[in-house]
Amino acid sequence: MKAPPSPPEDWSAPDAEGIASRALDVGAKSTLRARRLRRAPRPNAAIVAAWPAAWRDLLAAWLNGADKRRWSTLLAAAGNSGYAAAQALLAALLRAGLIETDETRERGEWRVTQVTFIERAALAAALGLPDTQALRAHFEQEHARPPQDERLHPPWDTLTELPPARALERLTLLRKLDLWLAEHRFGTRRDFALYARGATKTVREAEWRWLAAAPGFDAFGIEKQTPALWLRAPLTLGCGGKRLDLGAVPDVLGVSPATLQALDAIDGDIGCWRLVENRTSFERVAREHGARDGVLWLPGFAPSWWKDCAHRLLRFKPAAAHIACDPHPAGIQIALDAASVWQAHGLDWSPWHMEIADVLRLSARARLSSHDKVLIEQLLARELPQPLAALARWMQTHDAKGEQEGFL
Repeated sequence: MKAPPSPPEDWSAPDAEGIASRALDVGAKSTLRARRLRRAPRPNAAIVAAWPAAWRDLLAAWLNGADKRRWSTLLAAAGNSGYAAAQALLAALLRAGLIETDETRERGEWRVTQVTFIERAALAAALGLPDTQALRAHFEQEHARPPQDERLHPPWDTLTELPPARALERLTLLRKLDLWLAEHRFGTRRDFALYARGATKTVREAEWRWLAAAPGFDAFGIEKQTPALWLRAPLTLGCGGKRLDLGAVPDVLGVSPATLQALDAIDGDIGCWRLVENRTSFERVAREHGARDGVLWLPGFAPSWWKDCAHRLLRFKPAAAHIACDPHPAGIQIALDAASVWQAHGLDWSPWHMEIADVLRLSARARLSSHDKVLIEQLLARELPQPLAALARWMQTHDAKGEQEGFL
């Protein structure tokens, strides 16, 4: 039989219940006051599984706090009706080597003043609870790396006020939003939920309220209401015998996906479709070219509803595409993604205003982020149209990128 471990030098040998003690200080003998610590040297968290449900529930409540707790606080958590259960649970935890008690001798009796949970992780695991200490350590490690987009720093700073499990959930959500912004994505709340967590209804309402309170949220490309395809074109849309003359509008207008799905004809001619990513640039191009060509706003990485709308337009009005996106790594990816819609219809496409000369026209350029550098490596590993390949290599060499609003 294996001998029990020897207690440290300043601890007593275990008593009949297997509990060792350590004297801390002794007051004046006349007062008969003293102080000691008590603990069992051999922890056994497995025994928790056999304890009554009432004990386990109370223990779970006790673990929702610091490692060291006042015994009076733990008793208060048990309530008057749970006093006996609390006393029994304390004794069982002590015998199992899962806590250490700090006790004071008063009037000839030892009274527990503080309780330290020395096997917190094992207890949490035995109860099926998350290890809050491990979660907190993981959160602190992740929280030390703030998002690249400074607009996310205010909600990022509020995470320290939350319990670690919820803080980690929201931290991960903000990291996804940071990527969403870096990649110039646009879509509905369901599109973002699918992007962030793999399913369309996985962002809870409380989380949406928290995100929506962030400064500038309206510019994050996440639509709560029905989205619209923004365009200008010299075309007339036919829907169930009724007609909508786009050419009668001297500026841009938004058409809902449901309207476009009801299309049964398009009359008129266009030279090409022009897709422009930056909203300000889109409006400029629409005013300049919209009387001859079809001009579409490309809201970053095109969400599914936008692609469905584009497919519907091309079914009735096929034409080549000229695609203009920001001259940076995500812009190249966005252009390639949008071009896949035209390729699916066997139509030609070409990048437009996405050349090195366009970047050189900018009065200011930004340096590449670490995310940009990874994207460029991925882009150069695939076959690209010559202008885009040249642009990617130039950005990589010069550590620079730009925005089309400065020249288009």
